[in-house]
Amino acid sequence: MVETRRDRLRAATVKEISETARRILVEQGPEAVTLRAIAREMGMTAPALYRYFGSHSELLRHLVGDLFTELTNELHASAKDVAPGDMSGKFLAVSRQFRRWALANPREYALLFGSPVRGASHQEELDFAEERARRFGWTFMALFLELWNKSPFPVQPDGEIDPALRPQLARYRDEIVRVDLPLGVIQQFLKCWIRLQGGVSLDVFGHLQFALDDAEPMFELMLAEIIPEIGLTYSPPSRA
Repeated sequence: MVETRRDRLRAATVKEISETARRILVEQGPEAVTLRAIAREMGMTAPALYRYFGSHSELLRHLVGDLFTELTNELHASAKDVAPGDMSGKFLAVSRQFRRWALANPREYALLFGSPVRGASHQEELDFAEERARRFGWTFMALFLELWNKSPFPVQPDGEIDPALRPQLARYRDEIVRVDLPLGVIQQFLKCWIRLQGGVSLDVFGHLQFALDDAEPMFELMLAEIIPEIGLTYSPPSRA
């Protein structure tokens, strides 16, 4: 299908709207990201924006998608800089880049991983959650699956997993991951992700400042404890 001049103009306007929304998000916070504010910044009328986005929630979902794409691309780029076959290096590079991006973009991180946006209906909040899972969740899961397929690590047998966890892990595996894996692998993935993303969130949202001026050494300590559990070897970051 040939892209027309009209298509290119529309794509350029959508891109400008998204960039303007992000700038307002960074400078003023999520509550300031309204169609009226964006229109004012762009020299348009608010009704004119409805030709591109049907609602405020639709605009935010588009911005969320752009941010997840940016973050995912950065994680993939960090993994490509590692020597082929070096799974330890790849896991560490992706984890560190995730933290770097989060600290460099705290407002964007809060939109992706913080509270649902006010004013969204319950169904729209569910759509947000599903979009997060689809756009970003597979990045770390794919890395985990690559590691498992190349060098399976010890996991807890399904029958020994807490009975309260087993059906939840099975539902996550069957409905989201959709790959036939032992429940112990799913459990180990979630244990790693909860510690990684939880630690980054505490740092980004300022909840470690009561004790730490620089949380990076604590983050590295957490990585050093996590990766032996999945058969990898820790190495400290380069200070070059």
